Amino acid sequence: MSTSLLDQNNDPLLKTFIAGKPDHTLALLQHFIAQYEKLGKIYLYPTKSMIGIGFNDSRVAWITQLGKNFVHIVFPFEKAYPDNLCFQKIAQVPGNNRQFNHHFRMYLPEDINEEVLAFMRLSLE
Repeated sequence: MSTSLLDQNNDPLLKTFIAGKPDHTLALLQHFIAQYEKLGKIYLYPTKSMIGIGFNDSRVAWITQLGKNFVHIVFPFEKAYPDNLCFQKIAQVPGNNRQFNHHFRMYLPEDINEEVLAFMRLSLE
C-alpha cells in the first residue's frame, strides 16, 4: 500500500483491521484516504472495530467495514441530508438529536464522485 497515512501508521489495531483483506478492498481504502488527504490534514484513529478519520479535534468519518469488494464508511453530521444519491442509509443516533450517521458504501474508485467529495468537504467544516 502506498498511501502515506497507512504506511506511516504502525498501530497494531490498524494492522489487524486490514490484515487478510482483498487487494481490491485495500486499494479502495487507499484511494478513499488519499482523497481525504487532498482535502485537509487528516489522521487515522484505529480502534478494534473501525478506523476513525480525524481532522483537528474531531472524527469526521468512520471506516466501519472492509468487505470482499467494498469499503463501508459512516459520516456523522448534525443533520440529515436526505437529498443525495450516495448514501445507502441515514440514521439518527438514538438519544442524540444532533447526530445523523450517513452510510456510504464504496465499490469502485469512481464512487468518490463530486457529490461524495462535497460531503467529505462538509465533514471537515
